[in-house]
Amino acid sequence: FLLKIWKHEIECISGKSQILFALVFTTRYLDLFTNFISIYNTMVFLLCAYVTVYMIYGKFRKTFDSENDTFRLEFLLVPVIGLSFLENYSFTPLEILWTFSIYLESVAILPQLFMISKTGEAETITTHYLFFLGLYRALYLANWIRRYQTENFYDQIAVVSGVVQTIFYCDFFYLYVTKVLKGKKLSLPMPI
Repeated sequence: FLLKIWKHEIECISGKSQILFALVFTTRYLDLFTNFISIYNTMVFLLCAYVTVYMIYGKFRKTFDSENDTFRLEFLLVPVIGLSFLENYSFTPLEILWTFSIYLESVAILPQLFMISKTGEAETITTHYLFFLGLYRALYLANWIRRYQTENFYDQIAVVSGVVQTIFYCDFFYLYVTKVLKGKKLSLPMPI
């Protein structure tokens, strides 16, 4: 995906989804200032997220398809913020921000899926990127199942959010398997 950006081809990428992912990682890893655990989280997630946003809106903005990246972020942010305050494990700033990041990650892909549905097609590299994002989340669910079996640990917020996100990907997974894996370009039937 970053290779695609480095090659100056970002017309099928939703900048709004990338902003949401940057916000997800920023709010999730704010505790690195108080409880630093991993340079990986800091460098990989945060740096890649912000470099991607910069590339889309800065360096290669001329190839960015802003006409089709029109999802209104407030339709996601307002409910996610509200839910983060209502349903969390403890009413502390870092916990609310962590909860916000989990909820937001479950819907952050919607602007990208909306953009694909609006244009009716996606380039192969974009579909591979989306497939692996969805696969990552599906495997994350498998991780939670395994943790429950081995550690008797269940994180309701993470599991429910993961299920919601995986459901959003189901239609895309079907199209990916039936078209992209057979060498065809992902295209959606356009409404008349």
